[in-house]
Amino acid sequence: MNRDTCIDAYIAKAQPFARPILEHVRERVHALIPEVEEAIRWGHPAYLKDGNILLGTAAFKGHASVHFWRGQELGFDVKDGAMGQLGKLKDFADLPQHLDAMIQRAAELSAAPVPRKAKHPPKPLPDMHPEFASALQKSPRAKAQFEGLAPSHQREYLEWIQDAKQEATREKRIATAIEWIGDGKRRNWKYEKC
Repeated sequence: MNRDTCIDAYIAKAQPFARPILEHVRERVHALIPEVEEAIRWGHPAYLKDGNILLGTAAFKGHASVHFWRGQELGFDVKDGAMGQLGKLKDFADLPQHLDAMIQRAAELSAAPVPRKAKHPPKPLPDMHPEFASALQKSPRAKAQFEGLAPSHQREYLEWIQDAKQEATREKRIATAIEWIGDGKRRNWKYEKC
């Protein structure tokens, strides 16, 4: 069996009432889907098949939860304001008797492509501040790089400059933007992973 030691540690740190819930779900997933993979996603145990998340579990101070990744397509409703479709699980007896069937349905659905949502028209870009437009004209390299950015990245720069409350702040942001754009950097490049 493919077991992730991070999930072992997660379950060991969970509240005593949550451990049997998390262990049972884990055991049922492995029993029903032998090729399942384990991983920590968003800080919680997740179970994957062919790279697709089937379900995740979580333990909190007062309850545990089971979240089926494509639960809406499976017809599962979220209960009790919990993050999962099984509600706030406070005791092992709160697990449904048809848990195996739910897990199997999730595994079957994971092989199907995710239905695409209807696209909405793109949000128009905010107006470019005249000083920023002037600065781009003076730097052909930055102008070419800016025009090559995706609209979402252009928007980040435009909104950042527009949001400046003082003229001095705006001038500083424009100078920084021209430098970063000229170097091919996105607005939030500092936070991007390697």
